[in-house]
Amino acid sequence: MNTRGLLDQLLKSGQDLLQNKASGGKPNSASGGVGGLLGGANLGSLLGGAGGGALAAGAMGLLLGNKSARKLGGKALTYGGLAALGVIAYKAYGNWQANQAAGASNTAEPQTLDRLPAPQAELHSQAILKALVAAAKADGHVDGRERQLIEGELVKLTDDAELKTWLDQELNKALDPADVARAATTPEMAAEMYVASVLMVDEEHFMERAYLDELAKQLKLDPALKLELESQVRQAV
Repeated sequence: MNTRGLLDQLLKSGQDLLQNKASGGKPNSASGGVGGLLGGANLGSLLGGAGGGALAAGAMGLLLGNKSARKLGGKALTYGGLAALGVIAYKAYGNWQANQAAGASNTAEPQTLDRLPAPQAELHSQAILKALVAAAKADGHVDGRERQLIEGELVKLTDDAELKTWLDQELNKALDPADVARAATTPEMAAEMYVASVLMVDEEHFMERAYLDELAKQLKLDPALKLELESQVRQAV
């Protein structure tokens, strides 16, 4: 599985988690028994379940910190995969671009990942997954044991040795917004990485809010674009 496929599966898996949480954490056939993992389940129990959907749900639950009160966890879980993230970034970037252009007729259409050919979309996906993993560590909840559990879940989703090695490196890195931002090679990619980060963290948590602000700075996001991206996330949710 390529990075794009892995990231898409992670984002889509969240829908079952949110549905199960809303229904009292009762597992359904699609979730493979991991429906309660946002309601305080033991981390070890997340390793249960059958099928790729269950594995992806377990990995997403671990990345979210297994906190039933994690407000933005709910936001992240409402999205229907990678394409939806691209649509949010496209709309926000387009609105900001139009305001900046102030009537100019030659404004280029934003090239977000939902509008790119496969090779370029793969590069965007790797940058977004990097941002997602980093954002999961922004509140300091991911300790050594949890890193091992997350890694164990993620590597089950792919047979790609190179991707497994990359994931291991990302999970074990110290949190560094500058390192995350270096993965952005286009303004649209920077916007997508920021959207993914906003989805993952709790903006009311001071450590996570500080991380978002520093990431935006390192991504060199225009302050108006930063606000527009956050606004589009809130509207979509």
